[in-house]
Amino acid sequence: MSLTAKDMSVVKGLWAKISSKADEIGAEAFGRMLTVYPQTKTYFSHWSDLNPGSAHVKKHGKTIMGAVADAVAKIDDLPAALSQLSELHASKLRVDPSNFKILAHNIIVVTAMLFPADFTPEVHVSLDKFLQNLAWCLAERYR
Repeated sequence: MSLTAKDMSVVKGLWAKISSKADEIGAEAFGRMLTVYPQTKTYFSHWSDLNPGSAHVKKHGKTIMGAVADAVAKIDDLPAALSQLSELHASKLRVDPSNFKILAHNIIVVTAMLFPADFTPEVHVSLDKFLQNLAWCLAERYR
């Protein structure tokens, strides 16, 4: 699913509104993923506390949203922007690429919760397309 110029503009506009809460979005989305999809916890078994709101979950949520911010900034060339992260997750961390789609879904849910007035159907479609493209790019090194 390719991003149109309009999708890119909508995502950049949304990001301008929500970026101040990126850490909160990341922590909540990541914590939800670990709770709702407990199979994703296997990659983080070395952490002492995987509960939503824990220091590890908050820190990784912040890291995730930092990567999303970078992807928004480089939205015109997502494959290049995400190639190193793709390599890391495929070769070193060996994360099941289906988890990227699960996390994308949770980012959408949390964004809608925190920004209901801004989360129009148009925004929903563009954000979903962007995050699915991001997930696809992260899975690139698995192919």
